[in-house]
Amino acid sequence: MSLPLKVRRLGRQPYEATWEAMSQFTNNRGTDTPDELWLLEHDPVFTLGQAGKTEHVLAPGDIPVIHVDRGGQVTYHGPGQIVAYPMIDLRRAGVSVRELVHKIEQAIIDTMGHWNIGADRLEGAPGVYVAGAKVAALGLRVRRGCSFHGLAFNVNMDLEPYHRINPCGYKGLEVTQVLDLGGPSRLSDVEDALVEEFCRQFGFVAEAAPPILPELPARVAV
Repeated sequence: MSLPLKVRRLGRQPYEATWEAMSQFTNNRGTDTPDELWLLEHDPVFTLGQAGKTEHVLAPGDIPVIHVDRGGQVTYHGPGQIVAYPMIDLRRAGVSVRELVHKIEQAIIDTMGHWNIGADRLEGAPGVYVAGAKVAALGLRVRRGCSFHGLAFNVNMDLEPYHRINPCGYKGLEVTQVLDLGGPSRLSDVEDALVEEFCRQFGFVAEAAPPILPELPARVAV
């Protein structure tokens, strides 16, 4: 039986408020809380994962650098990039952390296929690549068996800030985007395909949810 997936299209959001919201959502959700997928853009920001090394932040300039509790090294978020945060109960969905990563990558690869863009994985380097250039980055966290944080998918953005970092900790890694590969410029077009392929991978049925960051009541300690 397919599971419901609440999809929230949140528009442009500041990073720290969104991080706090998804962390609290994960802390407060119960076994019957429906899974959610948040789609949004962030104001320009560099984020550095738990094991991230500051040496990979070369010249941030006026863009803030925030240390966060996801996996991975440093990445950039900014307008024109789809950020997707899957809040999934892995046990209910019947997937391991490894399968979660694989299925998210496959959903992005299949999304690119809508525009006949051939994309691949690279062994040992999570994310999605086209001819060796990274088009999507992954940085996830699992707490209480539930995922948060997620993926960053470049669509139609200014790629210059990537020159200020070693993307995902790799010196000289090339970065690309959907528009430059012959795909659409509108984020909504890519979001539609991504939701379709994401649901296909996990067996979800998408349900539109209000475009607001949800707040769950605090869990009572027992």
